[in-house]
Amino acid sequence: MAGIKEMTIWKWLGLLLAGFVLSTLMYGFAGIVDLAPRGWFFGPACLAISAAMVFLYAVFVKAFESRPAQDLPLGKLASHTGLGLGIGLGYFCVVTGVMALAGCYGISGFGASAMELINAFCYFSLVAVGEEIIFRGVLFRWIDEKWGFWAALVTSALLFGLIHITNPGGTLWSSIAIAVEAGLMLGAAYKWSGTLWLPIGIHWAWNFSQGNIFGFGVSGQDAGASLFKARIEGSPWITGGSFGAEASVIAVVIGAAVSAWFIWQISRRKEY
Repeated sequence: MAGIKEMTIWKWLGLLLAGFVLSTLMYGFAGIVDLAPRGWFFGPACLAISAAMVFLYAVFVKAFESRPAQDLPLGKLASHTGLGLGIGLGYFCVVTGVMALAGCYGISGFGASAMELINAFCYFSLVAVGEEIIFRGVLFRWIDEKWGFWAALVTSALLFGLIHITNPGGTLWSSIAIAVEAGLMLGAAYKWSGTLWLPIGIHWAWNFSQGNIFGFGVSGQDAGASLFKARIEGSPWITGGSFGAEASVIAVVIGAAVSAWFIWQISRRKEY
């Protein structure tokens, strides 16, 4: 909307809250897929629901802002999602590699079947799409257009970290860790790319790779069967403890470095 910056604070706040609540409800309703058995149709159902959420987000933007959703360019769907998947996977390869060098991570065998991995991969598309619409498509974008990049980045990152404090094993530290390593990275990736596809891809591979490839918990929750049967031992500051690798100091440092690269690229374009 051309007039977001000039909009009165009360109208802006009301529309922001309405968009946030509607997108959160949409994501909540999408969670009904958890009740479905993990058969051959589970993966396609997750992908279909993910696509439906993207479509509804585009409808929300058109209805609320009287313009197309500019952060959903179909021409960049494959390239930006693919890049995001690569970044998310690469991030956890590095985090896990550093843990292995520190003697805190090892592989004792192989676990998941092909069907289990496919279903998990498809399921995490739903998580990534739902959360990125809420925190980047709605929250970050509306704050950015009204108050600027830094207000959007910090606010969305803090709230993204805060919602994870209620997860099993969640603590103030784990929320701070997620805010720094993921909230900042995903917000900066969104701003740098101008699309939701990039943060969706990062978020998607982030959850899948840590849980269903390397065998960590995903934000304190069991992700199910994993490709590698992991042996994780050592200080919770290194391993992340029961919350998973996201609460590791290693993950925070590497995530902050990736975020800093995106922010540096944005600064070169003078976009804040």
